[in-house]
Amino acid sequence: MQEISFDERGLVPCIVQDWRTGEVLTLAYMNEEALERTRATGETHFWSRSRGELWHKGATSGNVQRVRELRFDCDLDAVLALVEPAGPACHTGERTCFHNGQLEPPAPHEALPVLERTVAARRAERPEGSYTSELLADPARIGDKVREEADEAARAAASESDRRVQEEAADVLYHLTVLLASRGLSMADAFEELNARRSG
Repeated sequence: MQEISFDERGLVPCIVQDWRTGEVLTLAYMNEEALERTRATGETHFWSRSRGELWHKGATSGNVQRVRELRFDCDLDAVLALVEPAGPACHTGERTCFHNGQLEPPAPHEALPVLERTVAARRAERPEGSYTSELLADPARIGDKVREEADEAARAAASESDRRVQEEAADVLYHLTVLLASRGLSMADAFEELNARRSG
């Protein structure tokens, strides 16, 4: 077990990040007992500086965070918890505690997670007039659209502007996201496959 350097209050900051999307969910603090309980249970535990007590994230709300991995910075005085969240990280009900400030447009790394959540909502709700809902209702059409958009991206790369390549690549990613969702999969599943190939 790596020795963590706690501060003079016996605390270490812990950044909580979504395992699948990479989005930062919250910043909390751990004391030695919180870190030990997190390791032992596989769910995040923190020290509440305002209440002066240990707390298990999601114990009352059900929004637990299953820990996939704990990482530590180079000085061993900060923790990164990569988690699978069962619900919102923030007590306000927001997905992330970092929901204040300039929210639009999302940062580049947020584009796919935001898109996937939108597609998931369309899959669950099937609103009328939604192009995504129409695609989800016709699986064969989704495959056709992925082939069509991939061909358009390749043709744009061969003879059109960078802007056109950018637009066509976005179309490919959108339709691929819908295709994966129609099978109950996500981009993270494709990313895991890419990670599995890294040794090759």
